[in-house]
Formats: sequence, structure tokens, C-alpha cells
Amino acid sequence: MKTCQNRIYGAEYSQEEIAAAVRDGRLLSMEIEFNKSCNFRCLYCYASDNNLHRNELTKEEFIGVIRQARELGARKMIILGGEPMLYPHILDMIRFIRGLDMEVELFTNGTNMTPEAARTMYDLGVRVVLKMNTFDENLQDTLSGRKGAYAQIQEAFRNLKQAGYPSADRFMGVSTVVCQQNIEELPRMWEWLRDQNIVPYFEMITPQGGAKEHNMLDVDSRRVEEFFRKISEIDRTKYGYDWEPKPPLVGGECLRHQFSCAVNSEGFVQPCVGVTIPIGNVRNHKLKEILHDSEVVQDLKSYKTMIKGPCSQCEKLDECYGCRGAAYQLTGDYLASDPLCWKNLDRREEIMFLPVDATLLVPHKPPMLLIDRLLEVQERVSVSEMTVRKDMVFVGPDDVLDDASYGEIISQALAAMEGFRKMGNHDPQQEGFLLGIKNLEISGEARAGDTLRISVFKVAKLGDFGIVRGEVRNGTTVIARGEVKVWQGSNGKAA
Repeated sequence: MKTCQNRIYGAEYSQEEIAAAVRDGRLLSMEIEFNKSCNFRCLYCYASDNNLHRNELTKEEFIGVIRQARELGARKMIILGGEPMLYPHILDMIRFIRGLDMEVELFTNGTNMTPEAARTMYDLGVRVVLKMNTFDENLQDTLSGRKGAYAQIQEAFRNLKQAGYPSADRFMGVSTVVCQQNIEELPRMWEWLRDQNIVPYFEMITPQGGAKEHNMLDVDSRRVEEFFRKISEIDRTKYGYDWEPKPPLVGGECLRHQFSCAVNSEGFVQPCVGVTIPIGNVRNHKLKEILHDSEVVQDLKSYKTMIKGPCSQCEKLDECYGCRGAAYQLTGDYLASDPLCWKNLDRREEIMFLPVDATLLVPHKPPMLLIDRLLEVQERVSVSEMTVRKDMVFVGPDDVLDDASYGEIISQALAAMEGFRKMGNHDPQQEGFLLGIKNLEISGEARAGDTLRISVFKVAKLGDFGIVRGEVRNGTTVIARGEVKVWQGSNGKAA
């Protein structure tokens, strides 16, 4: 019996290699999107605006970031889209990547995969993953959002097979989403692919982009579990692959945030295409600096101590943390437990969804507690909300919020952000002090009954000291902004 080691997202790397990448801040792979343009309109696509051409990187800029990834240790470049075969420089980029002695894994819907293109891919040693969701022509066209999609995919499949895929040294996979409409036929498709030595990339749909708009694709988590277990049994008894079912990948696991990242066509770096938090842009900073300075990246690398809810207690935590994309898209928190994992179905009340009541996050108690709730957390940025009340200590007889409150409001918004981020940490204590306020500008007022939004951005940190920029809005009007200096205990708890 063998384990399923030809799977996606890191199975080709040993645990020692992944641990070393985490320790040294290095990459083993990177996902890259050369273009957003696509001729399909897949109902489940994570890109809701895939036909828009925005300020995309130039060919030279792409070459630069690929070089940087290689210098950070990346061995494989995973090309996503858009549809990469519509990118005019795709073959040049593949040749460049291969020239750096890196593997190329190309996800394609089969566009422009002519016999000549398929042979070129084979000659260049490209790992090709073709998107195919069903044997049913009408269903494939519907899921792809384009008449003729099935015929195009099948033609590309034949051309790739004719070119020699798959062979002992030429990998081929088929990418398939698990949805309500195709789940019954997928065991048969799995066997059909296995019999041809084609690797099935079957995975649950991440609830983002088009998938959020088309919930008729959703499958009950219990049914998904039954499906995973059925495929596991087929693999074990018929093909000799022994693996334990866990979301989101059938026959594999996704721990990519330990050793990978994603760069989109505009240069924005994200932890992956599901965790849609921009952590920087390669036009402004080096990739190494972006990854090193990102709290989101560091949190995900430290997931065993940072993850929240039932996932933190799962016996499979060493090898699985569910789908971080699903967790983020459904809860607003990249460290939340995966609500789609069947193991969490009976514990969903233990999963925290944003917005979160500030009383759970901030050590202050009324009447000193000013913040009501935390709405959003991104890379070093958060948004909180409060409603001005007459009984607040900072509200005068005229019902106007005193100017002296704004430094405290910004400080509490930071405390809410840090308290939320650290909720999965085993040490529940929080330590922090407001040391001073700098450049505080008051340009408006708030009265009892007004609802304020407070944005905070962590500008810099040196040891236990940090500078935080805050902004308070009353409706659309900025009424206060400034910087606060804080001390945070060495345990990293909230200020």
C-alpha cells in the first residue's frame, strides 16, 4: 500500500523541507497569474471580474518577481489565471521558468491547446492540469458558462494525449470541482483518470467570486464526507493508494501557506487565491520583504498555535487545517476553523464569524469600553465600529464626544484587532499600554447616537513598541486622525 504522493500543493516536498522553508522564510513553490482575461465564465470561478484588463505587470516585471521567487528557493511555478493560454507571452514565460530549473504546472481550460502547443508543452516538460468537471456536454457548458466548452476541453485532452501525456516523466492532471450537479458521476471519472495514469485534482469549491452567487452548486458537508470516503475506498482497494479523507482536496491536503504564496496579474501578493488579503505589491517592495513583514503570512505559518475554534483541537492538525480560503471567505477570519469541514458540523457555534462583539476582545469594561464591535481584519489593518452613547464617560452634557476620547478610541480599536488575531493563542492574557498620541487632528465632531467607524493601521514595530495610525469617520466624514505609540508585551498580545 502506498500513500498518495503525487498530489497537489506540497505532497512532493518532505515534512523536513517544509519545516525548513517555514524556519528560514523561504518558498518551495509560488502561484502566479499572468492575466485575468478568460474566455470562460465558470459559475464557480474565484475571479468575478475575469474579463477586465487592469494595470497588469509587464513581461519584464513578471520575470523580476519569478527571479525573486527562485532566489527564495521556489522549485515550482504554478500558473493560474484567467486563462494562461490567452496570455501572449505564455511560451516565453514557460521557457524562462524552465531555464531557471523550476517546474511549471499549468492550469488550463484547453484554450489554444492545439496539437503543436501540446507537443511544445510536452517538450518543455510542463505539468499540464486540464479543467474538466463532467462527462456531460450540456453540464460542462453550463458550469463553464460558455457553449462549446465541452468540445474545446475534449479536443485539448486528445491533443495532450497525442503529444504523449501522461508518461513516466510528463505529468498530467485533471482539475475538477465537486458540486451538486456532478458529484454522482465523479467516482466513475476518478477511476477513468486513474486508469490512464492521469492525476485527479478533485476539490471542494471555495465560496468566493461566482460560487457565492451560485449557491445551487453547494453540496451538504455530510454528503461531501461520504463522497471523499467513497473515493478513498476506491483508491485503497483498486489502486493501492492509502489516504485519509480531509477537506478541501480529495486524496491530498493543502498546507500551501507554509511554503507558497500567490502573485496576481497586478502584482499584488496574497497568501493564496482563496485568502484574498493583499499583503503587498511587488511593484513597491521585494517579494522577500513582503513575505517577511506580513503578519498574515507569519500567522498562517504558525497556524498550530494561532488557529481558532474546533480546528485547533483536531487530532489531524499536524497535517490539515481545512481550507483557509473557505474559512476566510465565510467568516472574515483567515485563522478561523473551516466551516465546511464535516468534522466541524456539530461545532459551528464554536466558530467565530466577523463582526465580533468588542467585549470578547478588549479588556476594558463599560463605561470605559468605547468600541462596540470589530468588523474587518486585513494585513495590519482593521475596521471597528462604535455608537456614541450618552452614558459614556467621554460624552459631555451637550451630548458631544470629547476630543480627548479619540486617542483612546484608536487604542481600543487596535486592542480589538490584536485580541481577535490572538484568540487562538494558548495564552489568554493580554498586555499593552498606550504610551502617547502624536499628530492628532480633530476635524469634526460626534454626538450621542452617531455611529463611528475606526480604521487602524500598524505602521511600524520595533521590539515591543509600535506605531499605529488611526482614523475615525462619522459617516463618510473623517472627524479625527492621528498616531498612537503603544507598548505590547513580549508575548505579542494586544495593546
